[in-house]
Amino acid sequence: MPRPKLDKVHQNNQGIVAEVSGYPYSDVIEILENAKGELPFILLLDSLQDPQNFGTLIRTAEALGVHGVVIPSARTVDVTPAVVNASSGASEHMLIAQANLSQTIDALKDNDIWIVGLDQAGAEVEAGSRHLKGALGLVVGSEGDGLHDLVRKKCDVVLKLPMRGKIESLNAAVAGSVALYLAYLSREA
Repeated sequence: MPRPKLDKVHQNNQGIVAEVSGYPYSDVIEILENAKGELPFILLLDSLQDPQNFGTLIRTAEALGVHGVVIPSARTVDVTPAVVNASSGASEHMLIAQANLSQTIDALKDNDIWIVGLDQAGAEVEAGSRHLKGALGLVVGSEGDGLHDLVRKKCDVVLKLPMRGKIESLNAAVAGSVALYLAYLSREA
């Protein structure tokens, strides 16, 4: 097709346009089955809004062997082309489920999975923390609001990253990535 026709479909087309179906979301049962005998390691995202943060967390989760990511059914960014791009393709290798987080946390607890929230209002996490070992669901709050009250109440423990500098917090992607690495190291020890 002539370039002007492609530009009408999408301005940043680089000479190619493809029409594809929506992202094939998974479910929590499939994520648990994906653990295949390992202790489950699941990332739950409480209403993230920024596609860049979401994609970055998917990329980190995939690199560390997280078995799946759970996002809320509403009030969150979906898996979009921007998220796929930010994940550098990791979204193609990660099971991502959309579900009610409160119900999902209850179901994970029924499967003996420890739920750890990450929020500035939590207790400071320590290196080698026992809270980050074993079967784990790590909940990262939204960029501005952190964890919703109901989600926070359902967590077994709420932790925050220690901060020594002058700024008070990290963005969701950075904090979540650091916490995922701490959990990975604790689980491997």
